[in-house]
Amino acid sequence: MIVVNWNRREFLRECLASIEKQVTYAGTPFSCEVIVVDNGSHDGSPEAVTAEFPAVRLIRNATNRGFCGANNQGIAAARAARIALLNNDAAADAHWLVELTAALDSGSAIGMAASKIVQYESPGLIDKAGHILYLDGQNRGRGTGEPDRGQYDGPLSLGWPDGCAAMYRKAMLDQIGGFDEDLFAYADDAELGLRARIAGWACAYAPKAVVRHRRGATLGRGNPRRVFLIERNRILLAAKLFPWRLLVLNPYYFLRRILAAAGQPGDLAAFPGWRGKLALAGAILRADLAALLLLPRFLAKRREIRGIARIRGRELAELLRREAPEPAAMYGQ
Repeated sequence: MIVVNWNRREFLRECLASIEKQVTYAGTPFSCEVIVVDNGSHDGSPEAVTAEFPAVRLIRNATNRGFCGANNQGIAAARAARIALLNNDAAADAHWLVELTAALDSGSAIGMAASKIVQYESPGLIDKAGHILYLDGQNRGRGTGEPDRGQYDGPLSLGWPDGCAAMYRKAMLDQIGGFDEDLFAYADDAELGLRARIAGWACAYAPKAVVRHRRGATLGRGNPRRVFLIERNRILLAAKLFPWRLLVLNPYYFLRRILAAAGQPGDLAAFPGWRGKLALAGAILRADLAALLLLPRFLAKRREIRGIARIRGRELAELLRREAPEPAAMYGQ
């Protein structure tokens, strides 16, 4: 079990307390190693972990290595055959781990298991029930914002889990590699999940593995840095993993999604007024330039993917088209 933290002491306390309460169906404690990777917090988070959760293994970084780098540190340090991730701004139901474990162990080809994530402040609303991907590389949570009427309580065909609350088979990570640290944060779980699908691994969904999550707590929904990372990384994800027949149409799919989202609430509302819209546009333009500068590096990574690929070209394009949602959001994840 890995929890990455950066200056969220109170959230982290609740997160770790929820992990301590994990039980099996028999009501006995669910035994697992808990690793907190702290990204250079200065709010007393590491000290709180040491004082209040002595059984937790703490890895302290001097600087912020991002979600990707910190999780890779935890994965390298972990000794278990299954690796669970939980965001520090999330709290897990008591049966979360055992439900995820059962889902992951339901088939030898299953390398990932996804949770049912609801909104922390309004648990009657869905945050994410797995991930879906637009055809321009932008990912978002399945069912985001929908009232929870049980529509995601049955079996679902999923691409991959949201990294906020997920479980991965260590053997899969050993084969395909961990998170791409060039992404730093955002879209990292989608990149890892799609890479796993390309390598032939499947994803299971555990609707009873419920987690409450505070949306946008890390950077804030109106933070241009968040938009920068999401926009840059959706381009880099596509450049690394998408088949050429979809990649060449990326600008078209991007424009189509932006136009569809123009009249919708969400990120536009998070940037009010003309100054806010300028800040949003500036973040997008900076992100596109940053992606362009990193493009040669990611095209080189694209060639490396061929060594693990079990799904190629036309089949991958058909898979992405079949699972893609209608464009209706800008940067909601």
